[in-house]
Amino acid sequence: MKRLYSILLLLALALTAAAREQSYTLASPDGRLVAHVATDDVSVNYYVYYGDAMLLRPTYIDIEHTQGGKSYNSLTVRKVTRRTVDETIASPFTRQASMRNHYNELTLQMKEGLSLVFRAYNEGVAYRFVWNGEPGRVKKEVVNYNLDGSWNVTAPYVSQFDSLRHEVQYSTSFENQYTHTSLSQLDPRRLCFLPLMVHADGGVKICITESALLDYPGLYLHGTGNSGLLIGEHAPLPRRVEQGGHNNLQLLVKEREDYIAEMDRSKVFPWRIMMVGTDAEIATNNLSYLLAEPSRLNDISWIKPGKVAWEWWNCFNISGVDFPAGINNDTYKHYIDFASRYGIEYVILDEGWAVNGEADLFKVVPEIDLPMLVQYAKERGVGIILWAGYYAFERDMERVCEHYSEMGVRGFKIDFMDRDDQLAVDFYHRAAEMCARYRLLVDFHGAFKPAGFTRTYPNVLNFEGVFGLEQMKWAPATTDQMQYDTEIPFIRQAAGPMDYTQGAMLNGGRWNYHPCWMEPMSQGTRCHQLALYIVLESPLNMLCDSPTHYEKEPDYTRFVAEIPTVWDETRVLQGKVGEYIVTARRKGSTWYIGGITNWTERDIDIALPVITLDSISTIELYTDGVNAHRKGSDYKHQTFSPQMPVLTVHLAPGGGFVMKIER
Repeated sequence: MKRLYSILLLLALALTAAAREQSYTLASPDGRLVAHVATDDVSVNYYVYYGDAMLLRPTYIDIEHTQGGKSYNSLTVRKVTRRTVDETIASPFTRQASMRNHYNELTLQMKEGLSLVFRAYNEGVAYRFVWNGEPGRVKKEVVNYNLDGSWNVTAPYVSQFDSLRHEVQYSTSFENQYTHTSLSQLDPRRLCFLPLMVHADGGVKICITESALLDYPGLYLHGTGNSGLLIGEHAPLPRRVEQGGHNNLQLLVKEREDYIAEMDRSKVFPWRIMMVGTDAEIATNNLSYLLAEPSRLNDISWIKPGKVAWEWWNCFNISGVDFPAGINNDTYKHYIDFASRYGIEYVILDEGWAVNGEADLFKVVPEIDLPMLVQYAKERGVGIILWAGYYAFERDMERVCEHYSEMGVRGFKIDFMDRDDQLAVDFYHRAAEMCARYRLLVDFHGAFKPAGFTRTYPNVLNFEGVFGLEQMKWAPATTDQMQYDTEIPFIRQAAGPMDYTQGAMLNGGRWNYHPCWMEPMSQGTRCHQLALYIVLESPLNMLCDSPTHYEKEPDYTRFVAEIPTVWDETRVLQGKVGEYIVTARRKGSTWYIGGITNWTERDIDIALPVITLDSISTIELYTDGVNAHRKGSDYKHQTFSPQMPVLTVHLAPGGGFVMKIER
């Protein structure tokens, strides 16, 4: 009898467990991507198919949180809802005027105010947790990606690394080139920041990133060293910070809590995104923008994207003038006059206009009269943007915004945050809100990826978070910037726009580039630099070189200045990660097509599918010159009427081209 009771008890327990186990399937609108979700009382696993191929193996996700001192990780599903959305949303200041937002959604409502939401798009799969309960803390969010260890990965390690002090990796400028290896060979000690790309079988690419990153720490991933499992990690919440770092402008973390985030009563966590597709499809994937929180600004009519004449990269190196160049009124007037002549919308005053080491934006160096310069620029149709260090801006944020807005300054370039813990991320949206209140633009440097931020705060036109052209002031000749340039349109750009700061007029071939702080050059050709204005997305876009260099080639400079910085339509015509890319963008009735290559020279056939030949009036074409492989600044400029529906262009090693098609 006891044995019978035991059997019945085990059977009852098994039936109860089986009853608690639930599985759900969610397919993309076209049915090609399918996510399978399995839950029980304490865990959630999901896996993803793309056609017949399993992309993501069963992967465990979780969130450990506390309320009133009690810990919870109960994931019992109480209610399941589904919906389908197919809408068009406006996407101002981006690669296209509007975007289709088409997805199927599955929401699992759980105990303790927690929900888990999955979305399947034709372009990828995403999920996030949503909190509607009492205030509390997030001890840990378990984010994993269980992939095939034999697949290759293109991933940016955090540059700071100390095998004995893991926490140093939580302070980074998010500027590093990519490591190329297999998933199973990733160093488990080193964190990778996002986005990163996994190269699956059959030419399928998986780009992993996040969006709607607000008031929550950013996600890092690391490998295991022997499998395809990527494990998520977040910087713990700072307990104590101190002023210090670069020119005393940073807040350095001295102690951290044993949890990653504080929670309010209602909280949406970041979306965890797997973009899926071919190389070209990833390069035009809009999920980071679509999954962002909607705009928090009611009026965006005052926001004006545009080009910026910039002095820092070229070290104020102007010549042929009768005054000493540097941080002074005459030099900035020269930059303003240059911008005005070419229709360049802004001039930036980078580091040095405020007294160094003071972290006080009200202490202007005596060499410049800032109100006079702002007025001088305004009279010539040019706006002034001011550089600001993180702590200098944070310590007196509203007074700074009010004062400089009243003076007529148009925005701030805020730099050296170099963190993405919850406190740092919170600074971004407080700074964006405050600047919007005073109608000020923002360009974040020393910054993590945009992660949808530019949709939520459209006055934030740009982010750095890229190993950009500034690196060429000091990067050794062994640095392969040409490969990196042909990777970021597929990887970093998947997270949003980037302030790469292109426009170099001194251009080094593979064998004659050298770093030089005072008179920097680019790697690759002049046409490679020109094409970056088409290939890269940058609503606030720098002309990084000296007016002296630009003025020597006025037709070329005028062409650069007239390239739009936001677009009505974008298509990637062809490309392969790390090798080359050809991008077509339309503004009104005018198309620009730009392409770049790595150090491999190549011929590219450019079809003109976007408009019929009969409707084209002229094509203006910039291509690498016959000697561009020796002298990078050599280029050929021609204007003609098209005779054939396909044009063939030759790209020198590190080369590029730009085609402007008028209707």
